[in-house]
Amino acid sequence: MSTAEPPSTVTLLPVITGLSLAFTITAVDPLVLSLNMPQISRALHVPPDAVGFLGGAATLVVAAAVLAVGSLGDAFGLKRLLMLGLVGVMVVNLLSAVSPGYEFLLVMRFLDGLALAAMLGVSLALLKASVPAEKRPAAIGVFMAIEMALCGVTPAAGGWVVEAVGWRWLFLLSPLLSLISLGLTARYVAEPPVLRRHRLDIVGVGLAGTALLTLVYGIAGAENGFSQLRAWLPLAVGAVALVLFVLRERRTPEPVLDLSLFRSGPFTVAALAALTLNFLAAGFSFALGQFGSVILSLSPRTIGLLYLPGTAAIAGAVVLAGRLIGKYTPRPVLVTGLLVLAASALLMAATAAPTMALWVLVPATWLTNLGSLVASAAVAETILSHAPPGKSGTVASVQPAFGMTGYALGPAVYLLLLNLFFQRRWLNDAEARGVSVEEAEQAVDAARSAMAHSPGTAGYDPNLLRQSGLALGLDFTDGLRLTMLVVSVLPLALAVAAYLLVRPWSEDGVAAQGR
Repeated sequence: MSTAEPPSTVTLLPVITGLSLAFTITAVDPLVLSLNMPQISRALHVPPDAVGFLGGAATLVVAAAVLAVGSLGDAFGLKRLLMLGLVGVMVVNLLSAVSPGYEFLLVMRFLDGLALAAMLGVSLALLKASVPAEKRPAAIGVFMAIEMALCGVTPAAGGWVVEAVGWRWLFLLSPLLSLISLGLTARYVAEPPVLRRHRLDIVGVGLAGTALLTLVYGIAGAENGFSQLRAWLPLAVGAVALVLFVLRERRTPEPVLDLSLFRSGPFTVAALAALTLNFLAAGFSFALGQFGSVILSLSPRTIGLLYLPGTAAIAGAVVLAGRLIGKYTPRPVLVTGLLVLAASALLMAATAAPTMALWVLVPATWLTNLGSLVASAAVAETILSHAPPGKSGTVASVQPAFGMTGYALGPAVYLLLLNLFFQRRWLNDAEARGVSVEEAEQAVDAARSAMAHSPGTAGYDPNLLRQSGLALGLDFTDGLRLTMLVVSVLPLALAVAAYLLVRPWSEDGVAAQGR
């Protein structure tokens, strides 16, 4: 056995930075697009009912494909696949910058999703292969801190770019980051040994993608009730696809998702935490965009600036979280992160108001980012510790697969809850003011159109509001508060599960070896 001293975190910094940049691009790329969608949709004449689909197209592709990427990386080379994804992001975004119309940009977003999936699916796997186990928790802390710094800066930078030189220049941000990551990866990251596979589980990948896409579509279609055909039919198809996926993965010799991993309580909690963290983060950003643009009349640039304060503090907290994981175990860090996320949701539930001050929105946004990143560090270490040699990509891809599933479901579920609670509030409002349901619906339809189809470009019609006599701003705010109160239950419940089931590493290691 070699007695050489393991490399220090500083020595490993170029490796960590290159891989973290690749990982961060998968979050920054769809985030800056979503925050600046009003300008893009106006310029390209995007149909109102297609705005949300355009914004989420890349994310849905990533969620559907990322499991396959992990297996492909183990078979054909993790570094090779990451570099291919980085080149793909550069090419696709440069083409997106010259989009002649909505259809062209939509195709580019689908292709961008494939490139992002390649990067997301192998970044953490390469980190595991490149960093000694005793240095990995600290490396993960630095890895997540870099992501936090960029996710805090790029929304504001994107808004400034759009206002200063136009929306097309927005698509240069990802290629710039990709170029830096490509240089660092090519120079400092070694290609780990590959594990030859006889075949890729294409059927499993297809079933997983079908289940996710139909689930998101069905939830979006449930806005007018689950009895509608466009709601229950895709949900039924998704449920069948999910059952078939589980049956397939249990029987195939080389599954795209090894279900035996979920016999470990810590691994199961970590996977569910990855889903929950991204569900809450994506849902919060969606609710923030709707509430900020329609109710508070904030510009996309101002909304983007809400992510900037406290970025350095969060980055420092994530670095500290990595060191605490190495010293204690992932459990206290994971529980703390989940409780901070719950606190963010409860803060919004308690303080949201039609005249809400920005200084109240800032800590809510800050707590969401803090809780999400701190808990993600614990999730990453827990999942990576279960990866046997030669299968780093396959196991590591579980975190982004569950994470992107949560990211895709978040906006759809939040919108469903908002609509449900908003409807209850305006119906009660109309009844209390003696306004007929028909008159109230006219005002609500205008408001909902502004919220769902043109965020940041239109608010409530003052004349229509005066005619209806309704306080729809207050009604929507009450709906938001109820939504945030409901979703706060998720991180609280998962924190309890993490405290009970996530054990010290020594026990996890024995369990992993004993499978």
